[in-house]
Amino acid sequence: MSDQTPPAGYSPSTAGSIKTLAVRLSEDVRAQLDIIAQLNDRTVTEEIRLAIEAWIKKTRSDPAVLKRAESVREEIEREAVTKRNAIAAIFDQNPQSSRKI
Repeated sequence: MSDQTPPAGYSPSTAGSIKTLAVRLSEDVRAQLDIIAQLNDRTVTEEIRLAIEAWIKKTRSDPAVLKRAESVREEIEREAVTKRNAIAAIFDQNPQSSRKI
């Protein structure tokens, strides 16, 4: 891959928002990953990125994960109401337990 070729998964909208992630692998797994990357004519980084993107796509449709996500959303909303009420109690003395933004 040349320096001018954007990485797999790159889009102008994500430019500047790419983060580095260190991953610890056993020697055997790393050797297998190196061979897979070589066979696919990609970098190890590209192979890892593609694998993670595929895993995320699969996870998005997992019923157990979807159920947990809804539970987490509900908890976030409860915490947000509590925090809004705390701010109101401090600054405007009118807490509203069901107030929405």
